[in-house]
Amino acid sequence: MIAKLQCVVLDCADVVELSRFYQSLLGGVVNQPDARWSLGDGWATLHTDGGPVLAFQRVEDHRPPRWRDPARPQQFHLDLGVEDLEQAQRDVLERGATLLDEGDGKRSWRIFADPAGHPFCLVQDDHR
Repeated sequence: MIAKLQCVVLDCADVVELSRFYQSLLGGVVNQPDARWSLGDGWATLHTDGGPVLAFQRVEDHRPPRWRDPARPQQFHLDLGVEDLEQAQRDVLERGATLLDEGDGKRSWRIFADPAGHPFCLVQDDHR
């Protein structure tokens, strides 16, 4: 095992509206304080009663996905918590991932694509 699933992140136009929608379906707490994420106008979280966290990321000019339309595919990514970011990067690259954005060396996360092109982030997890 390389990582632990931290959350599933959904792109959207209105992070508050979408987080409240999912709260009405799943219960839980919107924007519960959590050192793993900074909350703000462009980001919200939902800590569900069952454990998983959903996160919502505002995207300028968001175009909602359209089912079965390859021009408007589904939009989400996984955040995977890791104990050692450098080692996890080596491990996922060895398994076929592609590094998309290493950042400036000061961030606690890096962005990759899986072998099919879906983005995911490795996030330094100091709360294991």
